[in-house]
Amino acid sequence: TWKWVVGPMVLYLCERLVRFWRSQQKVVITKVVIHPFKTIELQMMKKGFKMEVGQYIFVKCPAVSKLEWHPFTLTSAPEEDYFSIHVRIVGDWTEGLFNACGCDKQEFQEAWKLPKIAVDGPFGTASEDVFSYEVVMLVGAGIGVTPFASVLKSVWYKYCHDATNLKLKKIYFYWLCRDTHAFEWFADLLQSLEAQMQERNNAEFLSYNIYLTGWDESQATHFVVHHEEEKDVITGLKQKTLYGRPNWENEFKTIAGQHPGSRIGVFLCGPEGLADTLNKQSISNSEADPRGVHFIFNKENF
Repeated sequence: TWKWVVGPMVLYLCERLVRFWRSQQKVVITKVVIHPFKTIELQMMKKGFKMEVGQYIFVKCPAVSKLEWHPFTLTSAPEEDYFSIHVRIVGDWTEGLFNACGCDKQEFQEAWKLPKIAVDGPFGTASEDVFSYEVVMLVGAGIGVTPFASVLKSVWYKYCHDATNLKLKKIYFYWLCRDTHAFEWFADLLQSLEAQMQERNNAEFLSYNIYLTGWDESQATHFVVHHEEEKDVITGLKQKTLYGRPNWENEFKTIAGQHPGSRIGVFLCGPEGLADTLNKQSISNSEADPRGVHFIFNKENF
C-alpha cells in the first residue's frame, strides 16, 4: 500500500511547493477602479505572469486575512500589460479588501498605502478554447459574465491589430442578469466593441442579447415607453435589453440554420440548472451526419 501512496503524496507536495513559491512572488497593484454598486477593479502586475482568456487566479490579502485565498476570474486580456479582476462587495472578506484599498475614503489613495496582495495562478478553464471555433455561443449568468470580459477584450485587441488571422468569425453573446447592478462596468466594454465593429464595417461579427430576468411591472412599462429610442435606456447600447428568459430551443435552431455544417462552441459560466438545459439543447440540435452542424458544450459552474 505504501508504494501506491508515496507516489501521489510526492506529486502533491511538489505541487504545493510550486504554488507556495508562486504565491510569494511580488505583486504590484497599479490601479484601483471603483465601479457603481460597490464593484472594484484591481489592475495588477507580476513578473513573468502569463495568462490566456477566461483563466482565473487565487488572491490573498494579508491585511484582511493571512490564510484566506479566494478565486477570481481574470477580466483582462492577454494583450494588455497588466492583469485585472473585478470584485463585487458581498461579504466580510470583500468588504475588508474594499476598505484596505481605501475605496471607503473620499481622498486620493497613495500607491504605497495600497495593501500587499498574493496571487496564485493563473489556472485554466474551458473558455480558453473559444478561439478554436469559427462560431461560438457565450452564455453568462450574472457575475458569470467575467470570463467573457477577457474573451471580448482579446477579440477587440485582435481586431485592432490584425483580424485576418482570427479563426473566430461570429460570436453570439447572451447575458442573463437578475437586476441592472452588473450592467454598469460591462456595458462600457460592449459599447467599445460595438463601435469598433461598426468602424470596420463588420457589425455582424458580434451578436449580443442581454436579458433582465428579475423585472417587475414598473420596469416593463418603462421599457415599453423607451423601446423606440435609438439606444437602450439601461445599457446605452444599440441592442435593446430583453425581459424574461431566452427560448433556448429557438435560439439553437436559428443559429444551426445560419451556420450549416459548422462546429459551434457553446460556452457557459453559470448555475448547474442552466448548464443542464444548454447541454440538452446542444445534443438535440447536433446532427448525426459528421458533415452537419454540431454544438460542442463547455461549462464552468459557480
